[in-house]
Amino acid sequence: FRRALREVWEETQARRFTIFIFVSMLAYSAQDLILEPFAGTVFGMTPGESTQLAGFQNGGVLLGMLLVAVFANRIGTLRGWTVGGCVASALALATIATGGFAAGTFPLRGAVFALGLSNGVFAVAAIGSMMTLVGAGRGGREGVRMGLWGAAQAVAFGIGGFAGTVAIDVTRALVEAPAVAYAVVFCAEGTMFVVAAWMAVWAGRGATTEGPAPSRVETLAAAGAAVT
Repeated sequence: FRRALREVWEETQARRFTIFIFVSMLAYSAQDLILEPFAGTVFGMTPGESTQLAGFQNGGVLLGMLLVAVFANRIGTLRGWTVGGCVASALALATIATGGFAAGTFPLRGAVFALGLSNGVFAVAAIGSMMTLVGAGRGGREGVRMGLWGAAQAVAFGIGGFAGTVAIDVTRALVEAPAVAYAVVFCAEGTMFVVAAWMAVWAGRGATTEGPAPSRVETLAAAGAAVT
């Protein structure tokens, strides 16, 4: 197993894509546990109101996934959709960060829905790219590649959720104004999405073999897997 893993890691494209998955999922999960405290602390929402934000976000995620499933084979490339989803996620986080300074009039629910929409586009496009690239490289190592990418996703998701809460605790200890503290963290997460967008382009450079693009049915299956 160690030999097979080392062989896959030595493949430039597989290694780059692993790093991309780790950074992008770190950014994806870092905001997950702090949106509701942000809504309660900065916008004065009740626990019931802030919990409803998850519904807006998940609705946006679902719509983003469906958009990729329907249009990815007609407009652009999976890499383009991945980069666009990362950039849009960064912009949505920046919008939410600045919205905290206008809590009385800012449409937080709409911004959270836009964040979910961007996340959904990025997530399914990245999974579609994973399905396309799994056959690139040494034969007989497809399962190891998928395992490596899945492990990178799982580890990043766990670290991201923890890091997001730690980051807001640290900024709240250093900055008196809650809106400023949350803005710093959201902007940092948005910066990670920008880095992930660059990495999505970087990961695709120098590709020697690339399998056929997944069909609409396969992309919808990827969306279902991501939701699960």
